[in-house]
Amino acid sequence: MPDNHATQAVLRIGQVTEVSGRRVFVRVDRNKNVSDFFFDGQLLRNTSVNGYIEIRKGFLTLIGKVEGEKVDEELRVGTRVDYDANRRVLTVALVGFVGRDGKFFGGTRELPLIGNEASLVTSSRIHQIHQLISEGDISVSFAKTDYEDYPMNFPVDGLFNSHIAIFGNTGSGKSNTLAAILGSFTAALQGRNKEAYLENCRFLLFDFNGEYIHQECITSDKKVFNLSTRDATSDKIPIPRETLLDLELVAILSDATEKTQKPFLRRAISLFSHVWGDGQGDYNEHFRNILRQRITSILQMSDKVRVDLLFDYLRELLPETAEDGSPAELAADIEWHNLSQEYKIKGGAFLKSSPERIPETFVYEHVQTFQLSDNLLTNLISFMYLQLIGDVLSNRAQNEHIAPVINKLKSKRPDIEKLFNAVEGGDLWGESNFVVINLHDVNIEMKKTLPLLIAKREYQNQKYRGANASLSIIIDEAHNILSSQSSREAESWKDYRLETFEEIIKEGRKFGVFVTIASQRPNDISATITSQAHNYFIHRLVNQKDLATIANAVSYIDQLSEASIPSLPTGTCIFSGTAGQMPLKLVIDKLEGNTRPQSGTLEFSKSVPLPVLKRRSFGFPFGKSRRPQRDDKRSS
Repeated sequence: MPDNHATQAVLRIGQVTEVSGRRVFVRVDRNKNVSDFFFDGQLLRNTSVNGYIEIRKGFLTLIGKVEGEKVDEELRVGTRVDYDANRRVLTVALVGFVGRDGKFFGGTRELPLIGNEASLVTSSRIHQIHQLISEGDISVSFAKTDYEDYPMNFPVDGLFNSHIAIFGNTGSGKSNTLAAILGSFTAALQGRNKEAYLENCRFLLFDFNGEYIHQECITSDKKVFNLSTRDATSDKIPIPRETLLDLELVAILSDATEKTQKPFLRRAISLFSHVWGDGQGDYNEHFRNILRQRITSILQMSDKVRVDLLFDYLRELLPETAEDGSPAELAADIEWHNLSQEYKIKGGAFLKSSPERIPETFVYEHVQTFQLSDNLLTNLISFMYLQLIGDVLSNRAQNEHIAPVINKLKSKRPDIEKLFNAVEGGDLWGESNFVVINLHDVNIEMKKTLPLLIAKREYQNQKYRGANASLSIIIDEAHNILSSQSSREAESWKDYRLETFEEIIKEGRKFGVFVTIASQRPNDISATITSQAHNYFIHRLVNQKDLATIANAVSYIDQLSEASIPSLPTGTCIFSGTAGQMPLKLVIDKLEGNTRPQSGTLEFSKSVPLPVLKRRSFGFPFGKSRRPQRDDKRSS
């Protein structure tokens, strides 16, 4: 082991020649311009751009990162200018310091003095700089530093009890990073205390492309819902019956407006609850009695336009065929009398002046054929029509304001019935604490609606689970539902969707809710959401708007790291956030086999292989060849 003076002489690279704020200039000694050299049995890499150096100032060790280098002196020989490559000057940015207790702290505490010695950092010092773990912390490892190839340990408390953002163009390794992070986290918690992990920690992953559905990806202890709006036999999300009647949920499914349509939904749901009761009584007859009363009021009206409108609602509500199977025309036995402005039975009495004759009309009798369905959503639509008829009769609502919300729910009903299963006590989790919602085969409209609906419901439930319970919501391809620039939907609906997720990411931390988002286009995502993340893993991005978004959102990323983002190789990212004291350039561990997400790039060399060439035998057995016969005549 060399003595202290010999060690300092070997590690010294130069001295400080200029200090300008956090930027320091170091002149390298002439004999320290080799690329590598051995020290104490170790191969040390000489200082270069992106490397670290330490500057001794008394008992304090300042740590700097080399941002650039140049040649300082010019040698003039006649008219020619030569540069002496042995007179290098390093441009160094201070990133932190090592205190007397040997711990590294990020930030600037003191500035060096001109003449202070600059030295290489040893492997032990590199460990101190990259040490993110405090004593007693749970740690996970899923990456190495890019320059030093040093395995990084991340603290569970500091990284995973925060909001995480993973950004990168397609093919940059974004999906692998998401799977590696979550896989290491779940494995660490399971190894610590599996029973407490299953009870207290929940993970909800929205998978838009079916990348994480393989049983071994992230964790083998997960439940996957493979949803489809094309196949009625696919998986369905279990949901309690009472939840499907929740006002907020129905408003989301029907895209209801806040001031007009939502109050109507509240009245319709209240009517449903009043008639249905505990589900044990004769709710069919109760429904029919209310409908008969409203038909009586309709047939005594003097406004033909409103009467025709209400008859259209009745046609939507009542069966299309009579008891004998013939088409049911509700106004078949009545006619409108223009002079008296009222309905009359064909060839008979006026109904307004003879209300006792109304029960004789076909529409009144046809009510008896009505039966509520076994399907909760179908019944809810029936009650919405019943409520709308009552609102129009009482001048409480106008058709053009309310009818769209019913039509919207009707248009979504086939998709909703393929995606949800309303059951008593329906629970999303069951015995699993990690749920993957596969939206690959779901249409675009429901891809936007379903994550909002489930996330909002689970967020509300999480508020009452207890202090030690956590819910991690992971959204892959987050631009699908968090985009602020979508033009396919109404502004009011888009605002509601964004406000819901913004509330979760802004207020969820105090309830143990943490959000992880991954996206190719950070510029498309709401600025409120991107700025609320605590830790960022930034892969290759080349679009200038995306780079500007990163520069605005990640305030503590240095210029050198930011400038390298467009040229990052696949699997390499810039990590910056509250879990670390300075930005780090990391190489994420590449997952192999069934543990990696199904997001690989197609290789045409494998999909279109070269044909297998068959050996031609020319009628001879394989392994034997036919020698050419000598021409005896020519040889003679």
